[in-house]
Amino acid sequence: MTSSGERFLNLDPAEVEGGMYHLLNAVIAPRPIAWVSSLSSSGTFNLAPHSYTTVLSPKPPIVGFVSIGRKDTLRNVESTGDFVYHIADSHLADRLNRTAADFPPDQSEFDWAGLTPIPSDLVRSPRVAQAPVAMEARVTEIKQISTSNNWLVMGEIVRVHVAESVMTGPRVDPTKLQPLGRLAGSGFSRLGELFAVERPTYRGLVERGAEPMDVDEG
Repeated sequence: MTSSGERFLNLDPAEVEGGMYHLLNAVIAPRPIAWVSSLSSSGTFNLAPHSYTTVLSPKPPIVGFVSIGRKDTLRNVESTGDFVYHIADSHLADRLNRTAADFPPDQSEFDWAGLTPIPSDLVRSPRVAQAPVAMEARVTEIKQISTSNNWLVMGEIVRVHVAESVMTGPRVDPTKLQPLGRLAGSGFSRLGELFAVERPTYRGLVERGAEPMDVDEG
């Protein structure tokens, strides 16, 4: 128990009932979704959502996503060396969810989800015509995470396609993009209330006479 009276469970990850997967998915949320298209060695268009994903570097622009197990996307990017990283909006939720099914490697998720593949400019993997944002990427590294059955795929963005409808001036407007987020279990999220908080600097805090905050006792 803390000074605020809040009770906490103190858990050993090795002893969490059902494993850490569901706990991590519940507390690290909402997670962005990388909707990744790739091309198989036999020419089949593949598309799958990955919610273990983030920006790894702005310059050069590198994105990464994790494949839990050696699935079609991982095998394809190992073979071709590229992928396209899409952002799906809330209108595409059902179609994105359809692409999460365990289709055989010779079946294209584009067909099953009623999506249109269009050629990319610089990579072999196709783009999703309906997605408001598509980022063509060339693989920079693929790393097995520790000794697990998880693989981090990193790619440098070489071309970005952004629908004009989600722009306000020179920037993407999140209220227009309405990106999907991933929660635990079958849960998804839509963009909720937005607010802005100015990022402080130590000098700025001192100059305006700010003091250390009081402890929040809850």
